[in-house]
Amino acid sequence: MSWKSDIRVVVDFGTTYSGFAYANKASPEVITNDTWPEVTGAFKTNTVLKYDQNLRNVEAWGYPALAQRPSRRAERNSTSKPVELFKLHLGNMPEKEKPMLPKGLVYKKAITDYLTEMSMCVESFVLIKETVETRWPNVNFMEQVLLIMTVPAEFTDQANATVRECAYKAGLISTQYSEKLQLSTERSFMIVDCGGGTVDLTTRELLENNRLGEITERSGDFCGGTYVDKEFIKFLKRKVGDSAINLLHENHYGQLQYMVQEFCRRVKLPFTGNKKDFKTFELDIEEVCPVLKQYVSETTKIKLDKDDWIIDLEFEDVKAMFDPVVGKIIRLISGQLNAGASSGTCAAMFLVGGFSESKYLQARIKQEFGGQSTDIAAIVRGAVDYGLNMKTIKTRVLKWTYGIELSPQWKKGDPPERKISHGRINVFSKLVSRGTIVDVDEEFGKELFPSIEDQSAASMKIYKTPEYDGKYPDEPGMEKLGELILDFPDSQLGFNRKLEFTLSFGQMEIRAYCKNQNGKSVDAIFNLEF
Repeated sequence: MSWKSDIRVVVDFGTTYSGFAYANKASPEVITNDTWPEVTGAFKTNTVLKYDQNLRNVEAWGYPALAQRPSRRAERNSTSKPVELFKLHLGNMPEKEKPMLPKGLVYKKAITDYLTEMSMCVESFVLIKETVETRWPNVNFMEQVLLIMTVPAEFTDQANATVRECAYKAGLISTQYSEKLQLSTERSFMIVDCGGGTVDLTTRELLENNRLGEITERSGDFCGGTYVDKEFIKFLKRKVGDSAINLLHENHYGQLQYMVQEFCRRVKLPFTGNKKDFKTFELDIEEVCPVLKQYVSETTKIKLDKDDWIIDLEFEDVKAMFDPVVGKIIRLISGQLNAGASSGTCAAMFLVGGFSESKYLQARIKQEFGGQSTDIAAIVRGAVDYGLNMKTIKTRVLKWTYGIELSPQWKKGDPPERKISHGRINVFSKLVSRGTIVDVDEEFGKELFPSIEDQSAASMKIYKTPEYDGKYPDEPGMEKLGELILDFPDSQLGFNRKLEFTLSFGQMEIRAYCKNQNGKSVDAIFNLEF
């Protein structure tokens, strides 16, 4: 059984989405679970339960417990509705704002039941990955590993104690106060943890011997991604009526959630806040939620019939759903920066959590803080495995091939359709290949020269691809990590100027750095995906 003591499991029990990852100290690889009930390829699943009619047994959990694809026939009234957002009952928020639970169900039971399902999923996943047979049927598997559960910064000691109690009842640990369970909000620099229900912030400094010191009080509020979903539902009520949505919620909650999930997938996540990028989204009620038609008033039905039961979501409609939530997050970040001002500048900001995927949220944070004296170096997507002890890792095996976009002269044999202005062509220039073993902070660089003789600025676009090489930055699989823009002075020198570009890989981050010959530099930090 000694092999189990080398396992580190991190469980991210979120308000709307949850996930887990693990690592074995014998290997530097961090493995994130991406297989859930009815879903494959996603790093998290919904924090949702569905019980039997007596609220005793869990019939489904995760995505299958929440969303139901509409059928041609109207659903019968459901006797069992999904239970969601129950984690909010741990937060220090007014009782009237906490989500309603079915009569007879207490939030501690919901948390315990969900963690029980998660426990079985963790055990199965780790055992399969480690290719170890279960030889000790009477031994608690989770008690043999070190389990780290992330908790919001604003949780009280009582809330943390409740998490531990529920983890014990769920079988994650064999005794309630077992040291095999660690609750952690540990972060490095400023972490903005944008979950579904809560947003948590903390700022720490790096001390000697790879220790972290907290330099501000942790802060947080209830302004996560589900609050955008709530604004979408308000929008629907304005279009089809309060009563129609309320009846849909009451009798066909699965179809309502299917419509919300379609909005999230096709509108919420892609929304950038740039009007030029936006295309009016047509919400086809007959396709995504046909049962809604029976609840709409006659007056509204006449209008919707004329529109073929299509509701248009315009740019300003979607922006109005985001702005109250994003504005609250911006104010939280400002407060955290002001609280840490006496300790110096904030070197880096990390966005983590499900809502951090929002391109609009990322753009607004860059707009508000990217160019100010706080010197926010980067905004990145975090990983569920942040709590793992990373200081023992000295090398990494790269999962991606990394490179930059260059614009050399178009030459005979190059595709004619790729020829751009000034007789150039945009190509992918590889810096390091997938599968390469790199030391922590090892650098890969290039000396670069102007594409145009009187060029006054340089734009360095950084890409990654799962392939071992690439030709063009727009080919399938290429993903743009970010862009650095730097002055290119002394245009009178023409092509006799150079830039130094460097990409390095830290324990948790990729750092891109570009410097001109006058010493001016720009840099950015990106999440290193495992």
